[in-house]
Amino acid sequence: MERSKVYFSNLRATQNMNLLQKLERLIKKAGIEQIDFKEKYVAIKVHFGEPGNLAYLRPNYAKVVADVIKGLGGKPFLTDCNTLYVGRRKDALEHLDAAYENGYNPFTTGCQIIIGDGLKGTDEAYVPIPAGEHVKEAKIGRAVMDADVVISLNHFKGHELTGFGGALKNIGMGCGSRAGKMEMHSEGKPRVISAQCVACGACLKICAHGAISIQDKKAKIDHTRCVGCGRCIGTCRFNAIGAAWDESTDILNKKIAEYTWAVLHDRPHFHINMVIDLSPFCDCHAENDAPILPDIGMFASFDPVALDVACADMANQAPALPDSYLSEQMKNRQEDCVEKDHFCVTHPETNWRSCMDHAEKIGIGQKAYELIKV
Repeated sequence: MERSKVYFSNLRATQNMNLLQKLERLIKKAGIEQIDFKEKYVAIKVHFGEPGNLAYLRPNYAKVVADVIKGLGGKPFLTDCNTLYVGRRKDALEHLDAAYENGYNPFTTGCQIIIGDGLKGTDEAYVPIPAGEHVKEAKIGRAVMDADVVISLNHFKGHELTGFGGALKNIGMGCGSRAGKMEMHSEGKPRVISAQCVACGACLKICAHGAISIQDKKAKIDHTRCVGCGRCIGTCRFNAIGAAWDESTDILNKKIAEYTWAVLHDRPHFHINMVIDLSPFCDCHAENDAPILPDIGMFASFDPVALDVACADMANQAPALPDSYLSEQMKNRQEDCVEKDHFCVTHPETNWRSCMDHAEKIGIGQKAYELIKV
């Protein structure tokens, strides 16, 4: 089988070629112009960054991608879906405020922003996964599934549950609705944080399955009736209901792969990884630690599996930065440094390869790649 082509450009710039121009050249060399964008709705999946975090991608990069798509006759929009956890992106209004605060708006990016799963994270499409081992029907933000083409613009960095976050993480987890994210992270059953519950009854009213009751002035969830839709999380104004983070990391990775298949299957897609500001944790944090590795460059491919593997390989060839979370882990966990995998050393309980292996198995792409320098 022919290896997937992954295109790479370093971050050197000159007076005649700045980084934004290099990004445009990269994605064109990688073949983005082969996609028929004419009058097509194009979802550009990005992460707008949790306010307080400064490692997220600058909106300037998104504008480059949007402008190229518009030049090819497409109708691009930036999108992400609401979060499970307490933060500034758990409903569409706060999510848009956070995006604007971090510089993402129609004036800076040249296109509109649509929160993929609606106001409360409940606007979802159900996508069957015939080859799914852990998920038979993914719950994907409806706006994402309504698009004709999917482009992912990903900040490649460390992640505390998946080892690193790249294309597969941004697409699979990021495009899941609130119920979808819960399905990936856990067995799908929310829990009540009693100390924060005021027994207002909003969750009881929203539950269509009679799973919630008020007992001793606190909400209670009957998991024998609960279907894990996550609607109670969205309706609680006191952040008193959350997901149970009880899924093993390997199963989580496989579910992310299966959700990625649901998003990408049977329509054109293209992927860009920016391997810069490699913070050890997800951009969902309201803070970012110092980078664990030096900036590597930007990568693009039609194959998100090959893309993520190529980025991981090149990142693993780079030296750990001093006084970083990774360098601390290397000192404290010498036994984990034998394989010289920076992401496994940073987060020893994770195994990013399980996601890549499963993604290849179910036909998203392949791990074998040819790196083409632009």
